[in-house]
Amino acid sequence: MDKLRAMETFVAVVEGGNFTEAAQRLEMSAVMVGKYVRQLEDRLGARLLERTTRRQGLTDAGRVYYEDAKRALEYVRVAETSLERLRASPSGTLRISAPLTFGSCVIAPLVANFQQEYPLVRVELELSNRNVDLVEEGFDMAIRIGDLGDVDLIAKPLTMYRMVICASPDYLVRNGRPETPDDLNAHRCLSHTVWSSRDAWKLKGADEAQIAIKPSFTCNDGNGLRRAAIAGAGLLLQPEVLVAHDLATGTLVQILQNYVPEPRTVYIVRRQDRRPLPKLTRFIGHLLAHVREQETS
Repeated sequence: MDKLRAMETFVAVVEGGNFTEAAQRLEMSAVMVGKYVRQLEDRLGARLLERTTRRQGLTDAGRVYYEDAKRALEYVRVAETSLERLRASPSGTLRISAPLTFGSCVIAPLVANFQQEYPLVRVELELSNRNVDLVEEGFDMAIRIGDLGDVDLIAKPLTMYRMVICASPDYLVRNGRPETPDDLNAHRCLSHTVWSSRDAWKLKGADEAQIAIKPSFTCNDGNGLRRAAIAGAGLLLQPEVLVAHDLATGTLVQILQNYVPEPRTVYIVRRQDRRPLPKLTRFIGHLLAHVREQETS
């Protein structure tokens, strides 16, 4: 039995005064109305209506059930209306997971722009280099870099994630400019903590897949390494998005361009949902438009 339909039918009978009026209101036959009411009474184990040849009235149980049923149907209507509003325009909470550097440099500023256009959307941005479980952890979307593996998600390419090797002009004046990876042994190198555990930079075109270095400075934060490089501490290997402004202004100078690691694809991933809410579809469209606009400007 369709519980909500039976409940709706019973309320219509009470408010219409008889089965015929309820049938017209619900666009079904009077026989079907009677069937729903009988099934409801059987399920509840109580008579809800007193029916005679002349009139129809509520039993004590029917009066109590009518008030509760009417209230429950109103809650359902409110829930459906709320969902309709969500589908009509972007609103509600949007939960996003993104890698630390790309998330802080690219995603966070675009979230701010998006919320200026859609102020009813509340954004929770979690910056972490771990691959979150979108379903189990309740994320609407995530940014992933590189190979996605065998995941049951919808993925859309966003941009390319490029690495650069750079240093401050002052450092290069004092120590010279390296021309090949072999020259790194004569330089002070800055390394992220997760890289220093392998004691290597993975460079393209080198004789070996990895270039062993002896880092003079390690840090678990890319921006901390960036600040050290600006201060002249040594050579830096970091994502282009982190140092783009510094390269544009000349605060840092790019070197060894022919040896940087191969770029990796940045993906937008979301759960399998044939009807995603506007808060998600509009934000994905916002990311695609603005990131590609930045690439062509």
